[in-house]
Amino acid sequence: MEQSQGTPQGGGLMARYRRGEFFCELTSPRAAGQEALQALFSRLDGLDEETLRRRIAAAEEELYDLGITFTVYSDKDAIDRILPFDVLPRVITAPEWSVLEAGIIQRVTAINLFLDDLYHDQRIVADKVVPADLVLGNANYHAFMKGLKVPCGAYSHVCGIDLIRDQEGLFRVLEDNARTPSGVSYVVENRNLMLQCFPDLMEGFGVRSVDNYGLMLRQALEEIAPDTGSEPKVVLLSPGIFNSAYFEHVFLAREMGVPLVEGRDLVVEDDRVFMLTTAGRSPVDCIYRRIDDAFLDPKVFRPDSMLGVPGLMEAYRKGAVSIANAPGTGVADDKAVYAYMPRIVKYYLGEDAILPNVETFICREAEGLKYTLDNLDQLVVKPVGESGGYGMILGPKATRAELDEFRAKLKADPANYISQPMIGLSVCPTLTAKGVEPRHVDLRPFAVTGAKTRVLAGGLTRVAMKEGSLVVNSSQGGGSKDTWVLE
Repeated sequence: MEQSQGTPQGGGLMARYRRGEFFCELTSPRAAGQEALQALFSRLDGLDEETLRRRIAAAEEELYDLGITFTVYSDKDAIDRILPFDVLPRVITAPEWSVLEAGIIQRVTAINLFLDDLYHDQRIVADKVVPADLVLGNANYHAFMKGLKVPCGAYSHVCGIDLIRDQEGLFRVLEDNARTPSGVSYVVENRNLMLQCFPDLMEGFGVRSVDNYGLMLRQALEEIAPDTGSEPKVVLLSPGIFNSAYFEHVFLAREMGVPLVEGRDLVVEDDRVFMLTTAGRSPVDCIYRRIDDAFLDPKVFRPDSMLGVPGLMEAYRKGAVSIANAPGTGVADDKAVYAYMPRIVKYYLGEDAILPNVETFICREAEGLKYTLDNLDQLVVKPVGESGGYGMILGPKATRAELDEFRAKLKADPANYISQPMIGLSVCPTLTAKGVEPRHVDLRPFAVTGAKTRVLAGGLTRVAMKEGSLVVNSSQGGGSKDTWVLE
């Protein structure tokens, strides 16, 4: 496909593509699966760019008509947007996926064991593997959950593990999203779009399906529901239409075949949860909640919450209803706790992590803070509680004034930050206004846990649409691609 310096051998659409110094998800050499990648390169090279752009425009119009949008609250000019979709797929070979799947299951298993330990024996704290104040003093640690036995020992029932690939082609974990990860609707809808608008591109490649996600999720939720002697009644609890991920809530409720409800649609009587319907009150056994802990129950968390259900936590504590993800799961979602994940995996499973972390410096520790301050212009620094690319600084791309301002923030509140080296994220061929060019990508596979953990074959590939940008978040201008896992 290319010579060592990135010169492709195509003569059509891909003729000017150069991956540069980065690992390319399509053209860099692999130990296995090279033939399929070569075949896709050739097929892409044979596409007509003008025709392709017309088909993409029609596909994007379809996305908007279907309401497949997300909300950008900080943008006064454009509230609802479609997530920019790039038709050139990201491919994961079968051998690569087998490693990723095993690594994700290992990590999610360790996360659930970690959470179960924190809310019961706290062995990992007593053994000083993880600092006590880091977890027990964490804003997401809820004393309410202490001693509560959750079904199947599962706290994080839906987990999104953010992965990047470095310049050597090694997959690394960038973040753990253990609370209410979003984006799986784009995984499924991107595939639907490819099958509908670009079937000729997919033909013959043996791509694993993603259309079973709704059934996979519903099965896990039914597995954790209390045994009432009848089929479990599952609902999806949404904060409502003004939430940025509301489209996904509608999508998932439809995919699972369950009611979409808001807090006002549920009531607790005698520690039992009921849904209010036109035919009367219907019992609820399991709630897939897409609202934050703080708003779940005004009797336990924020008393001013209008989104939750009064009495829900007492019903939950008595085992009358299951909640996914469990309250208090956010302790494992913390970016400072992330730094300890290799040790957490080793502690509970006696194994080395299959998927390594990105090297991380913890600014709450004197050594980590000193290193970060001394090398601020070379590091990526992130607040531990933020997501979506907010509040972070990319040292190598920051101005002197920005670095000085951030240095002051670090000194004022070091416990709020971690830092990591700037990783040269892998790239993927992407159709831009100037033709096919490399753009940086990451990957968010989704793991669903009930009686066991299952991983959807693929995940959300986010792409930094701006040339040279390493920020892939949709809220920061990123887009997405279909992710092909080959059989």
